[in-house]
Amino acid sequence: MTSSDTHNHGGSPVGGGSVGGPDPAPAPAVGTDAGAPDRDAAPQFVLPLVVRIEKTAPPARTDALQTAARAVLTMLSDERATAEDGEWTRAVRDWEDARIRKVVRRARGAEWRRAASLPGITVTGHTAEVRVFPPVPLDGWPKELVKLQVSGTDLDDPEPWGPPGGDTPVLWLNPDVPMSAGKAMAQAGHGAQLAWWQLDEGERAAWRESGFALSVRTAGRERWTRLLASGLPVVRDAGFTEIAPGSCTVVADHPALRAART
Repeated sequence: MTSSDTHNHGGSPVGGGSVGGPDPAPAPAVGTDAGAPDRDAAPQFVLPLVVRIEKTAPPARTDALQTAARAVLTMLSDERATAEDGEWTRAVRDWEDARIRKVVRRARGAEWRRAASLPGITVTGHTAEVRVFPPVPLDGWPKELVKLQVSGTDLDDPEPWGPPGGDTPVLWLNPDVPMSAGKAMAQAGHGAQLAWWQLDEGERAAWRESGFALSVRTAGRERWTRLLASGLPVVRDAGFTEIAPGSCTVVADHPALRAART
C-alpha cells in the first residue's frame, strides 16, 4: 500500500507517499512534481500506519479509510509532534522536509500486539483500528513493522454508507481511479493532511475537538469535475504504485476551506 503526492502541500501513499510545497495553481494538489528535486535531495522518511485486519472480523473499507485519515490528523496535532521539544517533533520535521510518504501495512493477532507495543497512537473507528507511528527513515523500519504485509489488503463495505453530513469535512475519492484499500487509506491521509495545513489555528482546534470528524466518499463524476475546479486541496499521486503519475485521487472538502473560496 504505497503512494506519493504533491499539492499546495503534499500527500503520500498507503505504503509510501510524498507531499510538496505551495502550488500556485488554482487547486492545491498533493502529488505533483513541484519542488520535487529539493525534496528528493533530502533524507527520505515515511509515516508508518498499521491497520488491524483479523481474519474473522475485518474492518469495513470506508471505516478503515476514515480511521486512517483521522490517525494522520491525530499525529500531526499531537504535542509530541508539535512542541519545540516534543519527542517526535524532529522526526516529523525531517519527514515534511522530504517527500511526505505514508505506508500502510496490515497486522493481526500477535503481529498487531507487537506493533501496538511501539510508540505511536491507536485510533479507532466503528470497526477499524489503525495505529500511526512517528516517521522513520525510509530504510529504517522497526523490526516489529518491517515484515508486516503491505499488499493484499482487500476490504469491503458490507452495508452502503449514507451521505455525509452537511458540516462534516469530506475526502472525496476520484470515481475513475480504482485503488486497493491500502492505497486508498494512504490517499485519504494525504487529503486530510492537505486540509489541515490550510486551516488556521481556530479551525484546527475545532476539528480536533470534534475528534477529527470526517467522511470518505467516492464522488459522482459531475461532482468530481466541480470539485477539481473548486480550488480545494487536491491530492495528485506521484505514480510509484498502482496508478499513473499525476492522477488526482482525493479532493479535501472542509467546510472552512469551502467557505473561504465562495
